[in-house]
Formats: sequence, C-alpha cells, structure tokens
Amino acid sequence: MTTPVTNGQNISTSRHHTPGNPAIWVFVLSEMSEFAFFFIVFMVVKLLHPELFSTGPAQLNTLAGVANTVLLITSSWFVANAVKATQSGNREQTMGWLTLTIAAGLLYCVIKYLEYRWNVEHGITTRSNLFFALYYYLAFNHLLHVLIGICVIGWALLQSWLGAYDSEEHQGLESAATYWHMIDLVWILLFPMLYIVG
Repeated sequence: MTTPVTNGQNISTSRHHTPGNPAIWVFVLSEMSEFAFFFIVFMVVKLLHPELFSTGPAQLNTLAGVANTVLLITSSWFVANAVKATQSGNREQTMGWLTLTIAAGLLYCVIKYLEYRWNVEHGITTRSNLFFALYYYLAFNHLLHVLIGICVIGWALLQSWLGAYDSEEHQGLESAATYWHMIDLVWILLFPMLYIVG
C-alpha cells in the first residue's frame, strides 16, 4: 500500500492489524478461559494435597514432555513462516510450511500415545491419585485441541492449494495460525506445571 507525497514520490506504509478475524479471537479467548479455570482448579487441589503434587511430576515421562514442547514450539515457527510466505505471495512455500506444521502436530500425537502407554506400563492411570487424574484431564484435553488444530491447518492447506489466499487476502490462514499459536501457548504453560514443578 502506497501513499502519495507532495514531491511526486510514493512512500510505503505498513498496515498494522490484528491477525485473523474477530470470531477467532472470541473463540481463542473462550478456550483460554476454559484452560485458565482448570489451571486454577489444579492449583487449589495442589494446595490441599501438596504431597501428591510434589512427587507426581517426577513419576511422569519428562522426555516425552520435552519432546512435545520442542515440537509445538517448532510447529509455531512453521505456521508463522507459512503466513509470511503468503504475505510474500509464495503459495508453494506456504503449502510446504503448513505441511510441516501438520507433520509436527501428528508427531506430537504419536509421542503422546507412546507416553500414555508408558504411563500404563508404570501403573500411572487416572485412578492413581488426584494429581494424575488432573494430569490426564489437562493433557488429554490439550491433545484434543491439537487434533482440532491439525484439522484447522489442514483446511488452511487446502484453501492455499485452491488459491484462496494471496498477499492481500489471507485472513483465513491468519485465523488458523492464531488458533495453532494458542495451542502452543497452552502447552508451554502446561509442561512445567505437570512435568517439572513439584
């Protein structure tokens, strides 16, 4: 976008805007509110049963948690690059970055499945104690959001392949990226709370 000036030259102006559309932000805020409520529940139960919450994290598979943290942070970088590629008008790069985002999301799900198997083999179930009950609820709820996010990014990939986005109009892709970043942010909060802080 250019703005004329009195000497006949044009100067570029950048248009600052909130990515995505208002609807996605209402949805993201409602999702964050849900997780915030259960974070509060988690902290209250931790205050009431400090012994369970001091020993619980050490019994979990921290390596799986670290691997999934790295995956989600990397996937957020992938989806941010997809948006940048679209802004530059490079559809092939956009599709490549979105494919990598989906791959990272799927690998997250595989690691989470293997982690749950490891838990069961070590006698960690929803009935073990309150800490593990909350761990499973929060982790599985987040996993469901990752699966939804994969579908959302898949939809954005399809739209990109169909040519629905260009350097000027890509609000749908920004909305998908916003949702994916929300999933990443929630996990960054969940990881230390479940796996590290005792």
